[in-house]
Amino acid sequence: MNHTRELLQSENWLAFQASVGREIIRFSSDDFLANGIIHRLPLVGTYLYIPRGPITGNSQQSTGNKQQLRGNIQKLIEEAKEKNVKWIRIEPQNEEVLQGIKEAFDGGVLRAPHNMQPKEIFVMDITKDEEMLLAQMKSKTRYNIRLAEKRGVKVFETREEKYIAAFLDLITATSGRKGITSHSREYYKKFFTTLPGEMCQLFVAEYEGRIIAANIVIFYGDTVTYLHGGTADEHRDVMAPYLLQWEQIRVAKARGHYFYDFGGVKTASNQHKAMSKNQESKNKNDWNGITRFKVGFSPQTQSTMYPGAYDIVLDARAYFFYNFLRHPKNIIHSLFR
Repeated sequence: MNHTRELLQSENWLAFQASVGREIIRFSSDDFLANGIIHRLPLVGTYLYIPRGPITGNSQQSTGNKQQLRGNIQKLIEEAKEKNVKWIRIEPQNEEVLQGIKEAFDGGVLRAPHNMQPKEIFVMDITKDEEMLLAQMKSKTRYNIRLAEKRGVKVFETREEKYIAAFLDLITATSGRKGITSHSREYYKKFFTTLPGEMCQLFVAEYEGRIIAANIVIFYGDTVTYLHGGTADEHRDVMAPYLLQWEQIRVAKARGHYFYDFGGVKTASNQHKAMSKNQESKNKNDWNGITRFKVGFSPQTQSTMYPGAYDIVLDARAYFFYNFLRHPKNIIHSLFR
């Protein structure tokens, strides 16, 4: 079975999750991989989250493969029940695998209330030579890379403590500026204490002696993944993030990797619709900028779509209560009716 791009199903990722205090489950059987993390929720109980999985090695079309998948799902459910798990949150590789899982657990596979990982990601083939990679970029992206070089932005990789500290400050500043919730500083530090140097590196963009952008980059299998990043609000005119990504791509290519994963995007066909007009406008504007930046490096590349997150419901009562608690007005209504 080929999982050389499935970082979130790797032993390294499990080790990282364990290092931040999470209980993990390893499940592998008959061309089937479903490593997961147990999440505990107040009042509701526990659920098992299988990021970017299960992974199956074969097509599910044949009768034999369908039976094999059904058997593996049942084994996974039995193991989850031993942990008193109320539901299993999965992120199937494709619609075919999702359909096979639905058939294996008839009637109890529901779309999750929200996705855990981006439903749409942008993965770029980096096997072409550097000149061709530059040539295929949008002209504005190529221009901004050259501009950052001309302005004297320096990019390097490191695991030195002082640069990790600078990265943490950038993450905090970026989260505050964009109004998003980031992980704790200890969480980010664990990448460098848990994952080996050949797998996890910090790439830093420096300008006039200041760190103005930095990214955590993961090297795994045939793919290099841009995982987390932060930028300073100052000196945005020197276009450091463009050169930072390009240097990361160059290093990935030089080390023999085939793909570069930019992470989540939202193209026009995948804009979220189930929200208010104000929320939709803000969400669309945020994702438009992110998507435009990433796609600019390879505009001919089609994004990769996943079915999204689904829940295999093992305890219907607990699952109903979980969904009830997700909506504060339900709680208020029940308290004051």
